[in-house]
Amino acid sequence: MNNRASLLNGFSKLTREEKLEVIGGLFDNSDEAIEGFKSFEHPDEVIQEMISEFSENSISNFHLPYSVAPNFMINGKPYVVPMVIEESSVVAAASNAAKFWFSRGGFHAEIVDTQKVGQVHFIWKDDKETLIQRFDELKHYLISGTEDITENMRKRGGGVLDIELKDFSDQEEGLMQLFVTFETKDSMGANFVNSCLERFADLFKRWYASQSEFSGEGLEIVMCILSNLTPNCMVKCWVECEVKEFDNLVPGTDGADFARRFRTAVRIAQIDPYRATTHNKGIYNGIDAVVLASGNDFRAVEACGHAYASMNGGYSSLTDCQIDGDKFTFTLHLPIALGVVGGLTNLHPLVKLSMAMLGNPDARELMGIAAAAGLANNFGAVKSLVTTGIQQGHMKMHLFNIMKQLDVCNSEKDRVVEYFKDRSVSVSGVRKFVEELRMVQDAGCMNI
Repeated sequence: MNNRASLLNGFSKLTREEKLEVIGGLFDNSDEAIEGFKSFEHPDEVIQEMISEFSENSISNFHLPYSVAPNFMINGKPYVVPMVIEESSVVAAASNAAKFWFSRGGFHAEIVDTQKVGQVHFIWKDDKETLIQRFDELKHYLISGTEDITENMRKRGGGVLDIELKDFSDQEEGLMQLFVTFETKDSMGANFVNSCLERFADLFKRWYASQSEFSGEGLEIVMCILSNLTPNCMVKCWVECEVKEFDNLVPGTDGADFARRFRTAVRIAQIDPYRATTHNKGIYNGIDAVVLASGNDFRAVEACGHAYASMNGGYSSLTDCQIDGDKFTFTLHLPIALGVVGGLTNLHPLVKLSMAMLGNPDARELMGIAAAAGLANNFGAVKSLVTTGIQQGHMKMHLFNIMKQLDVCNSEKDRVVEYFKDRSVSVSGVRKFVEELRMVQDAGCMNI
């Protein structure tokens, strides 16, 4: 590839074809690169145009597998859960865990709250006590001044819930904040929240200028933006059973011993941030896959969860495990803001199919589904860690990727799978076996 450094003025204004020509020029074989990008375009021109408009400077599509995890029972209702992810072991783990818990009451999901958060950050150099005394008046003025923006949301039972005045001037001179909570119902609500906040800023400046008690020169709006930390937009998800249900979960496993080891593993993730990071990543394996399939923002979802995991001053596990006598309970507390209207949910064809597959859930139900997927993956991962080890199952699922990487023929794949059925999988091990297999067969590779 030619890494020629140059400023591409006006690139965003070029047509898709023109963009491809420019990018193709960065490669040694321009035509081959351009054809490679084009090969991933959707054959339907209307759909391709729609997909291209999802992002700026689009020149191709990046495909990920669209999988399903069956046998999820959530609050007594069965689901086939769509998952968009490139790692097959994630879908396998979710499916296996869902099947195990299906006949044991399934997953239980409870929505704790659905509040969203927005902030207007400002510098205050006027009389603080007067602002505090007059704040209720200001709050009423701000809320009433956004009624045209909030009208439709209020009809659906949402809107502005409250506005608090927060003072950070002990950490940064003059820094204060309007801390606003919202209910956005079935919408994730980012555009709604940000529109309200920017109106609040304008109204705040107008109100301030009209008050004779103030100098008129002591307010500076710094920025207005929603927060992706939503600790009061929370779902609790859990599974429970008697410890004897784990007898022979893995052949030869004693249920009580498994439950004890499982609880210890979760406890380690609560104590040690190094373990907690990987532990929580495993939770988001399942959550992100559902979030992507439903057309939501997985970056916002992850940022919220990881920040929440740190709110007590140290990074810790999002799950908890308790053993009370003979009862085992495994619980996830998940702050997550999802939407089922707006954005890609109304546009992307596969997102529409995902929502239909799930029975067209509202935002609260989707929160429970995503949480169940996360808890299922965490259960599967911890189960493997405290029994067979994580690599055995992971590498078995990875075997097909290794065979593709090594150009293993279709006629050889069954022999490879059978050979590694009871052996450790590695790239070098697969390569060696295939080479020996071909020497014995003294035959060429036939992809049939």
